[in-house]
Amino acid sequence: MSRKSFLEGNKITQVITPTAGAAGTTDINGTGVDMKDYDEVSFLVTFGTITGSAVTSVHAEQSADDSTYNDLEGTNQTVADTDDGDTFVVDIIKPTDRYVRVVVDRATQNAVVANGLAVQSRAKALVVSQASTVNSETFVSPDEGTI
Repeated sequence: MSRKSFLEGNKITQVITPTAGAAGTTDINGTGVDMKDYDEVSFLVTFGTITGSAVTSVHAEQSADDSTYNDLEGTNQTVADTDDGDTFVVDIIKPTDRYVRVVVDRATQNAVVANGLAVQSRAKALVVSQASTVNSETFVSPDEGTI
């Protein structure tokens, strides 16, 4: 069996647009991802500056119709106010509903969200198509030399 490259076997989607340094205390709902052709999704949320005493967390939700979402039990991760620049990962395997999203809960003080990505894996198709917003190249055993 030949091994697929990361890009052949995984779909990357930006689900939270970077806040470009804008701090906030309102919750951010990531874009839902359709799990029809995948068995696993990993949400990666990277934070910027988090103001002292901010109450922040990350969790996942699912939906049958990409409209009404419900929390997924046990997925909540607390983000400390000292976690500036850290990335939090929520990994969901075989969700019971078709759509899944990540949510960043922000309260009391500002917390900047630098980026939010979904990496869907365990694809049921042989080749995965990347979104038009993902620019990628794959290199097999490249020679050393001028880039």
